[in-house]
Amino acid sequence: MGMKFPLQSGGAVAALVAFAALAAFPNSGWAQEAAEAVATVEEAAAPAAEAPADLGFGYALNNAMLFLAGVLVFFMQAGFAMVEAGFNSQKNAVNILFKNTMDFCVGALLFYVTGFGLMYPGNYGVDTTANKYFAFGGVGLGKYMELKANDASRSYSPEVDWFFQAMFAATAATIVSGAVAGRMKIGAYLIYSAVLSGFVYPISGMWKWGGGWLMQFADGTKFQDFAGSGVVHTVGGFAGLAGAMLLGPRIGRYVGGKVVPFPGHSLPIATLGVFILWFGWYGFNPGSNLAFAATTASDAVMHIALTTTLAGAAGGLVGTFLSWGLFGKPDLSMGLNGILAGLVGITAGCDAFSLPMSIVVGAIAGVLVVAAIMALDKLRIDDPVGAFPVHGVCGIWGCLALGLLPNAHLASGATSLKTQLIGTLAIAAWSFVTMYILFSILKAVNYLRVGEHEELKGLDISEHGMQAYGAQTA
Repeated sequence: MGMKFPLQSGGAVAALVAFAALAAFPNSGWAQEAAEAVATVEEAAAPAAEAPADLGFGYALNNAMLFLAGVLVFFMQAGFAMVEAGFNSQKNAVNILFKNTMDFCVGALLFYVTGFGLMYPGNYGVDTTANKYFAFGGVGLGKYMELKANDASRSYSPEVDWFFQAMFAATAATIVSGAVAGRMKIGAYLIYSAVLSGFVYPISGMWKWGGGWLMQFADGTKFQDFAGSGVVHTVGGFAGLAGAMLLGPRIGRYVGGKVVPFPGHSLPIATLGVFILWFGWYGFNPGSNLAFAATTASDAVMHIALTTTLAGAAGGLVGTFLSWGLFGKPDLSMGLNGILAGLVGITAGCDAFSLPMSIVVGAIAGVLVVAAIMALDKLRIDDPVGAFPVHGVCGIWGCLALGLLPNAHLASGATSLKTQLIGTLAIAAWSFVTMYILFSILKAVNYLRVGEHEELKGLDISEHGMQAYGAQTA
């Protein structure tokens, strides 16, 4: 039977006995037990590690709401998949769904490994005032969580922060899928998705949201982009434009100077996708407030939700009536893209525009998307779902609108048209140039576009060996 020592009042006596036993009988079993008892006494006497403070209901509410907003943005992946599949031919539906699925799988892992550390180096203790264009905080979340562990002023947990931001990275990547549909090799697409999610998007995101140079203009202004008209949508839209230009149009799309319509195989699926995206936008824009508990924060979230609603509705209505006037009949696809255009357009300034002005922003976006779709056909650039007109053109409009139309940031002097123009062009150029280089390399090694036979047969069979619905139709 081993020796046991009390850990309260008898602790000091136990220590003296143990030291004496070790000195007299260093190799005896009971002396070793005495030594272990001393260690136990010392551990009991040491001050306990301070438990994290309970940060209260506000902290819990912020975490819960930010998580919910992230889930809504995640659901937008389903919306993109439905829109893109519905607007494309049946023979490419599996390929579309596969790309949207892999965008998230690849994007989430790479955004965890490198993306978040590139986009938010300040969270890891890096001085972004000295590293305005590029900095790396570290791999994973370890350092970020360590710094925040005992920070009683934090509004939400580092892990829910990563979760919400990762949903945005996946959104930026999946925008491109529709622009390159029907003719891109799946391996090339996965390479693109990895590069954009893990490198291109996080760096331009750092310029704005990570404390980079777009937040440090010499005149005291800052580039304003509340939820990502530029940081997310312009990046995805211009990456898609680069891909569409280098791929070239689908076989038979432009014949003898004429545009040959390639109708989507399921407008009901595409319409469902737009409604899912609109639903998800209530996580995308209101969630970007990042705070929910205080009265002012709650009021701001509700205002953002309403400007988002009005702009989307205005874009859809204007897109519908404009196409009706141009083509003689109301075009459902133009109306659907008008809704998305209005939502993209208001995303940069959903916090700053008044309710009437949000309608103006959405209405102008509805005009721009129809004009941009027509312009691409004139230029023989094949974008099957209108990804560049919706996300690229209207993303630029959303950022520039903050420098052109009355809003809180412009009124306070927080931004200017010059600042918005510089930031918008920088983000667009960064995405387009980097992706153009990547796609050019893939094209040079003959790894960008599928062969003619595979394209005509459909990517579902040639790339995946399966069909979406069973019987194959064009």
